[in-house]
Amino acid sequence: MVRSRFPKDLAALAAISAFYYVGGKLGLILASVNASATAVWPCTGIALASFLTLGYRVWPAILAGAFLVNITTAGSVATSMGVAVGNTLEGIVGCYLINRFAGGRHVFERAQDIFKFGFLAGMVSTTVAATIGVTSLALGGFADWAKYGSIWCTWWLGDAVGAIVVTPLLLLWKENPRVNWSREQMIELACLFLGLFFTGWIIFGGRFHSALKNYPLEYLCIPFLIWPAFRYGRRKAATAICVLSAIATWGTMHGFGPFSTDSQNTSLLLLQAFIGITALPTLALAAEATEHKRADEHVRQLAVTDPLTGLANYRRLLDTLDSEIKRYGRIGRSFAVLLIDLDGLKKINDAHGHLVGSRALCRLADTLRIHCREIDTAARYGGDEFVLVLPETEAEAAGCVAQRLSEQLKNDGEEPSISVSTGAAIFPQDGKTIDELLGAADRALYRGKVSSIRELRLPR
Repeated sequence: MVRSRFPKDLAALAAISAFYYVGGKLGLILASVNASATAVWPCTGIALASFLTLGYRVWPAILAGAFLVNITTAGSVATSMGVAVGNTLEGIVGCYLINRFAGGRHVFERAQDIFKFGFLAGMVSTTVAATIGVTSLALGGFADWAKYGSIWCTWWLGDAVGAIVVTPLLLLWKENPRVNWSREQMIELACLFLGLFFTGWIIFGGRFHSALKNYPLEYLCIPFLIWPAFRYGRRKAATAICVLSAIATWGTMHGFGPFSTDSQNTSLLLLQAFIGITALPTLALAAEATEHKRADEHVRQLAVTDPLTGLANYRRLLDTLDSEIKRYGRIGRSFAVLLIDLDGLKKINDAHGHLVGSRALCRLADTLRIHCREIDTAARYGGDEFVLVLPETEAEAAGCVAQRLSEQLKNDGEEPSISVSTGAAIFPQDGKTIDELLGAADRALYRGKVSSIRELRLPR
């Protein structure tokens, strides 16, 4: 097992190291204050996401990637190793702080944890890499001690915003990589990102730069961050943040947009501050919106679900029957209602206790849930009675379903053994309204019980 796992782990570490190397080389293209210090450093987010997802065992990949980035850019083996150690420790410290204080890999599920993430991963842990890295360069003679402060600030802010922007993107897409969008959602998302691209082009493009440079138009981007946060949640909000960051970085690097100044490094620092300050509230809003939707869905489920068995409750049963009656009016296909009564529940409660009685009800509910079709609706009618709505089913098929349920209960292997009595009614032959249909099923159930009692009393 260890041997079979080793190639997969090695491939994963190699992929992380390569990903880190590519991100680092792209970030260092924008370095100006020092060849090894840049205001745009996505590698912090890559390292932090890797540690949170795979654990501390990925440190060799981060160390190797960081060393390769620096040794192929500037510096000696010693300074490159010092920088690599700082970058690795930065990820380890950030991972520890997030696991300890901010919910670990689930950090982006709650707004309060997101703000903790911004402080711990964006402000605290990033000081490790900045301090060790700049000190290593200065001691090796590749950085001027007089510029220590400016290099440190550039390094720190680049790492901080890299963590805030890239980490949520990687973690959230890793958590849920599937894309299940409806046609309406795809149209809305297309409008959203087209609007974001167009707004970014207006603000950070060169066409209107001379006329609009002194206007605070960067705030026009905020609605295109609130939109996905409120409508689609965390993953698409993180994606929108990264798209905006890429557009804005490209424009600022070419001297366009409201953050452009005579110094490219200062321009990028101003932009990164704006992106970081904007990203955290956006992610927090997305988390709150997702939690609110989840709570609403939970409340809706409670409103239509029986709390003991997890089946549909009486309210949902009535809605289902009403829908089936309306469907019959459209397509003319009848349906069956199977009324199921758990035999001897009072005796079970008296002999074994109410917990065993409740378990008997759940056993019946589990059987209904497992051995019925997806289009069927199983509901708790009340007490020890259940109803099974069978679309497009006639009397003979309903009888087969009742027999199959009885056999499954007899063979479920739990004690005490339980049995059920059933009664079926077919719409519209046995009733044309909900009350008539349920009444017919109840009478059929009663006739079945009486017949069973008579059979038991016959002398042998």
